[in-house]
Parts: sequence; C-alpha cells; structure tokens
Amino acid sequence: MKRLISILCFAVLLSGSVGAHTGRYHHRLPFLATAFAQKGITRSGIRAQRGIVAADTRILPLGTTIQVNNAGPYSGTYTVADTGALVRGRHIDIFIPSRREALEFGRKMVEVVVLRWGEGA
Repeated sequence: MKRLISILCFAVLLSGSVGAHTGRYHHRLPFLATAFAQKGITRSGIRAQRGIVAADTRILPLGTTIQVNNAGPYSGTYTVADTGALVRGRHIDIFIPSRREALEFGRKMVEVVVLRWGEGA
C-alpha cells in the first residue's frame, strides 16, 4: 500500500512538471553560454544563422524560443535549432557568424527565459 501511494505521489509530481512546459510560466534560469561560428545545416534542418542556439534537447527542445539576458550585445531572442556533443545540461551555444567574435565571447553565465516551448524533432 505504501508503495502504491509513493507511486501515485510521484505520478502527481511528474504531471505537475509537464504543466511547466505549457509556456504559462516564465522562469529565469542560469545557463552557461558559449558561442559557435560553424556554418552549415543545424539539427532542425535550417542553415546556421543569427538568432539560433544549440542546446541540450532534454532541457530545451528543438523549436523552443528563449530570451537570453546578460550576454552583452548578444542578449536577445533565440530559437533552439541545433544540438552539440559538448552542449549538455543548462548550456547554450549561440551562433555568431564571426569566428573571432565567437572566440571573444568565451564562456558567460547568462539568464535564459523560455518564451515558448518547442515540440522537438
């Protein structure tokens, strides 16, 4: 009986976390941000361009629209359209067309606000 109650409580907790992905809540979360300048086709099938970030799709699914704050001139609205072998957990990789500028960007702690959750792919 205790096991059944534990399972039901766990299910209720999980269903509550699913509701957080509806976009009704705009949490401000700390993320590590890096930058990339590699041109080509992203995981979502579009060309790498301004306004694109790579993210861990377990955290931010493909198609998710985010607001990035505290990233200096690279603060703004982005769409998750790519993934990366080294992009895991709360880490985003911002596309910057210039390799020199991407290197200068380095690693920064930024604030990410989810504006709209993507469906993934």
